[in-house]
Amino acid sequence: MSENADAGAKGASDGAVPAAWEPVIGLEIHVQLATATKMFCGCELSFGERPNTHTCAVCLGLPGSLPVANARAVHFGLMIGLALGSELAPRSIFHRKNYFYPDLPKGYQISQYEEPLCRGGRLGDVRIHRVHLEEDAAKLIHVGASGRIHGSDASVVDFNRGGTPLAEIVTEPDLRSPEQCSEWLKLLRTTLRQLGVSDVNMEEGSLRCDANVSVRPAGARELGTKAELKNMNSFRYLERGIRAEIARQVEVLQRGGEVVQETLHYDPTSDRLTSLRSKEEAHDYRYFPEPDLIPVAIDERMLARARAELPELPAARAERFQRQLGLSRESAQLLAFRAELGDYLEAALAAGAEPEPPPQALANWVSGELAGRLDEGADPASSRVTAAALAALVGLVSAKRVSVGAARQVLDKLVTEGGEEHHPRRDDAEERDLWTPTPMPPSACGRATKRRSGRSSAPSCAKPRAAPMAARCAGWCANSWASDGWSAQGPEFWTAGQCRRAIATRACMTCDRPASPQASGPRAGSCCCPRRGRTQTEGGHRSVATN
Repeated sequence: MSENADAGAKGASDGAVPAAWEPVIGLEIHVQLATATKMFCGCELSFGERPNTHTCAVCLGLPGSLPVANARAVHFGLMIGLALGSELAPRSIFHRKNYFYPDLPKGYQISQYEEPLCRGGRLGDVRIHRVHLEEDAAKLIHVGASGRIHGSDASVVDFNRGGTPLAEIVTEPDLRSPEQCSEWLKLLRTTLRQLGVSDVNMEEGSLRCDANVSVRPAGARELGTKAELKNMNSFRYLERGIRAEIARQVEVLQRGGEVVQETLHYDPTSDRLTSLRSKEEAHDYRYFPEPDLIPVAIDERMLARARAELPELPAARAERFQRQLGLSRESAQLLAFRAELGDYLEAALAAGAEPEPPPQALANWVSGELAGRLDEGADPASSRVTAAALAALVGLVSAKRVSVGAARQVLDKLVTEGGEEHHPRRDDAEERDLWTPTPMPPSACGRATKRRSGRSSAPSCAKPRAAPMAARCAGWCANSWASDGWSAQGPEFWTAGQCRRAIATRACMTCDRPASPQASGPRAGSCCCPRRGRTQTEGGHRSVATN
């Protein structure tokens, strides 16, 4: 390990960047393309299968074998270039990139150098330098406690991965912080997933990221010496690794040292950077054209086919969310850049809930309340909460028929148990056999009849209501009039044909204030809500009838 990389290599990832220094970061992303076969042979792609069972003379580099470029991989490369707004080369060629490593049986990798498939482009605020096609190396497995080559007892090679088609996307050094790198990579992952060119599964290695990191004095125009962090396969590790490398370089420069160009590995377990090798320049790889492959010539038919398969891209979707739905820029980008959240929002808006939820309020509940209750990165469509149920809930909150606090209780229940409709008062009471719903007359609030051992049934609500509002009352009444020692006599009416005395859960549906028991009287056990014209009496919360 070099002296530079050793300095401040551990524990440096927690500090903020001093104001006197500016990080400059560019990314190199390797995307495994979703083809059926390898880049230059007919071997089937595989993951997790028995080692060395998907190989042939071509991907093993045996003498006399000849490669043939995968047309589907070229098609996917064109789709990526179009999505990024790149300039597509009418003619591109493959090169041999020469270096010797145990997972490269030919002694070289077939890649593109001087004439890549795509040049330029942009995604968000980050410019694209190039996109080119190449083949992946095989997989080295290091036998030992660490799983790394350092300190391993032996290393074995699985050639199943060798020859897998890759698209390498190289950015310009436009990124300035670890967090910005992570957010941009998430946008790229969503874009590629929407295109259908890869499953972009970072855990399985379908999306791997290298980061070129340098530091320069704030305000300077000249770039500093870069170090490359290799093969980071999660957003969190990407942030932590870049943060650690920035801190290391700042420490080296503040001591008066010089940063050495090298390739580093970041170990997230120990929070340590280790040097892999000194960084090579292009001439070290001795690129020369691959003599066994003809140039790739792009014609109009190939371009038309690639354009026809382009879906709505995340950036365009965010713009549509702002224009059509009136979402804020932050909400629009969050929902568009996480396609599963955007799909869920649109399904909820199309559910036809009454009252209709405002798009911005629904967007906030999808990205905040619901997403926060699910596992990180989970698809809400796979949860127990249907889009229609959430739309109905948010509609009630926006119409001020249900409080935010009570709606959160309902959402908690939906996440764990599911169901289209849920009311905390009714359902909690039903669990104790307190409620038996009866059909609701079209012009009256639904009657809820209490049945309890040793007592006769009695109606708790029978006040006539206008038919349109009665239709929204689900045939039951949330006015629990006797449970767990609470005494209540007669109905308490709130608004819109809905009785919402909060006894079963001892909280007000609108303000979440706890209800206090009355000793006796017609309003015993009811609650008040200052936001809806209710008053508080000495004996506890009191409900004022409104129409």
